[in-house]
Parts: sequence; structure tokens; C-alpha cells
Amino acid sequence: MREPLLIVIAAPSGGGKSTVLKRVFAEVPGLLFSISHTTRPPRPGEENGREYFFVDRERFRALVAQSAFLEWAEVHGNLYGTTRGELDRARALSRDLVLDIDVQGAEQVVKSHPSALTIFLRPPSLEVLKARLKGRGTDSEESLAVRIRNAEIELGRAGEFQHQVVNDDLDTAVNEVKAIIAAEHAKKAV
Repeated sequence: MREPLLIVIAAPSGGGKSTVLKRVFAEVPGLLFSISHTTRPPRPGEENGREYFFVDRERFRALVAQSAFLEWAEVHGNLYGTTRGELDRARALSRDLVLDIDVQGAEQVVKSHPSALTIFLRPPSLEVLKARLKGRGTDSEESLAVRIRNAEIELGRAGEFQHQVVNDDLDTAVNEVKAIIAAEHAKKAV
């Protein structure tokens, strides 16, 4: 069983991770999306076990107590985490595991798996990010303010990642992420 490549993609809320990743998954074979647990309620169209495993705080805390998480963090007032079982699933399927997580989670993954490939997806500017968040129409004004404050902090930590990709043009951002993954595979093949 080969060790899967751990690919950590982080971005501030509204940075375009979901859009970029949707295309990357469609165009790069052998990737497996890591399904995180969260205590936030599902958004319209989301399904338990597809985008996230939606659990209550009590269940999440029980998983923390069992050391079930590879990484976990509280973000925007909700708990998010990736179970170790996701890495086991990737190993069993001989696929590379893509973690769509925040900077706190990325830091934890790198501590336990220093060979993880880390990519930070940046918006072209904070103004563009604010417009994207408002355009989603999924957050209250209070929630929006929290997301924008957190985005400023996360943007300040982008230098902790091996790669930064500016998500200004979707095709360019997708191609850059694909090239980074291909380069990492080429390094491991040597």
C-alpha cells in the first residue's frame, strides 16, 4: 500500500477553494476529497457525508477525546476536523488525499505529517474577497464581519505555506494547483 500524498489546500472563507477544487478533481485523476466533520449546520444543497459529516458539539468533542482527528479547529464559531480515518481511506484506495481546511488545521497536519504539500489560495485582494463573501448571501452581517476579520489573519499566515496561488482567474488558478501537484509527484518519483 503506497503512502498517499497529503495535499492541504487552505484559503480564507470566500477564497474560492470549492470552485478551484471542483475543477482540480475533475481534471486530476487519483485524488480523494477528505470529508471533514463540522458542527455548523448544512447549507442549502449540502448532504451529510458528501460535503461534511454534520455532527453536534457533543459528538465532535467525543471524537476529540478519542484522538480521532488528524486535525481540528474552531473556525467562525463552529468546530471542524479531519479524522485519521480519512487518511486510512486514502491509503486503502491508493489515492492522494486533498484536505480543504483552514490555516489552523494546516499547521496541525504539517506538524504530524511534515511531507504534506501545502497550498494557500489567495484572493486577488481583500476587497474582492469581501465582495465574494457578500455575494454568496449565506451569512448574516455579524457572521460576515467575523469571516472578514479571520480572513485578514489567515492572509497574514499565507507565507507558512509551500505554495501560494492567487485566485484571480479560475483557469490560471486551477492550472497552477495542477502543476504544483504534478511537480510534487515528479519529486517523489525520483
